Amino acid sequence: MSETKTPALQYRFDGPEDAPVLILGPSLGTTWHMWDRQVPELAKQWRVFRFDLPGHGGAPAYPAGSVADLTTRLLATLDGLGVQRFGYAGCALGGAVGIELALRHPERLASLALIAASPRFGTADEFRQRGVIVRTNGLDPIARTSPDRWFTSGFAAAQPAITEWAVQMVRTTDPGCYIASCEALASFDVRPELGRVGAPTLVLVGSDDQVTGPAEARTLVAGIPDARLAVVPGASHLVPVEQPAAVTDLLVRHFSTAWQPGFDSTTGMTAIQASPVKPVLAAAPPQPVAIAEIAPAAAQPQAAGRPDPYDAGLKVRREVLGDAHVDRALAQADEFSGDFQEFITRYAWGEIWDRPGLDRRSRSCVTLTALVAGGHLEELAFHTRAALRNGLTPTEIKEVLLQAAVYCGVPAANSAFKVAQQVIREETTPTD
Repeated sequence: MSETKTPALQYRFDGPEDAPVLILGPSLGTTWHMWDRQVPELAKQWRVFRFDLPGHGGAPAYPAGSVADLTTRLLATLDGLGVQRFGYAGCALGGAVGIELALRHPERLASLALIAASPRFGTADEFRQRGVIVRTNGLDPIARTSPDRWFTSGFAAAQPAITEWAVQMVRTTDPGCYIASCEALASFDVRPELGRVGAPTLVLVGSDDQVTGPAEARTLVAGIPDARLAVVPGASHLVPVEQPAAVTDLLVRHFSTAWQPGFDSTTGMTAIQASPVKPVLAAAPPQPVAIAEIAPAAAQPQAAGRPDPYDAGLKVRREVLGDAHVDRALAQADEFSGDFQEFITRYAWGEIWDRPGLDRRSRSCVTLTALVAGGHLEELAFHTRAALRNGLTPTEIKEVLLQAAVYCGVPAANSAFKVAQQVIREETTPTD
């Protein structure tokens, strides 16, 4: 059996060949060109390595559906180039890769900068909904609204060329890779693990960032033992583009100060602690922020020799139906209905939906057909949403309902079409 090779990432180097390597990681929807204004200064001291996410900037379109997968591909690319230790600065999704490196591969990471990053990016529902929009409408709606998310209104109005560049970056991204990156962000949550990040860390954020703003930055600083905060005034999410000089200065100061030679390759910790970074644009020292603690799930009975499927079922149920739906169902459960919620989580979702024999697209097709046959229109509505999340297109859902009309009856399918049509309109209409 031939061994599957991990796809390499598209990359470029700048700077002296014998200098220490500094990696710059991009955000979702951008290319390595988002760092163009930082490279001339950084390349004076470091061998700057930039990479593109899969399907971005003309890179090969091999979708990566998790931050761990992206990190594995980055390390495989670096291994092929003989790069073992490095500093790393990443923006948004690129920052998530940096946290993953710090947690899973500390021996490779000398120093870290997290820009517009978060231990959890919004909610899983938000990013899976964005995937539904792209799958149905393509990337144009996302591209047209990207300047609103990335830049302050004043910058966007004053820099029309950069604004159009941002739109075109997103528009030329491979849709499948964009959707996979949304899934990577949807499943990323390292809040309970921040205390294990051992690398000296600069957390940098724009003061007007509405995507991952100062609150998320302070959560990172409070959770990472050796972290400093820098807030850049007058900048939004894509702060390296909007305030390039300030970001460059902060990165040079951080990596010049916090990248110490006394690095323990076994633990990934610096032997000599770096001097505190004092960024010229830093905010006042952050106040302690309470990190949300995730309580372990209550112990559930289990059959001898078999793991209890409840936790796996809850995870699948959330991924398919969305956190908001599941949270609402569990919150409404009382002494009378609580056992039923536990029952369907454990058996419908843990025992059946989590089986490997069918993929989730196929299980959605089966479920939609069964609900049409039974006339269960309320459940058909939220399972239509689930089908879109699981990768079915509106056209494919229509075909399922057409075939159901033959075997389940025209009146049942007629009612189903009305419900599914409304849901599809709600889920696939881009928001302004």
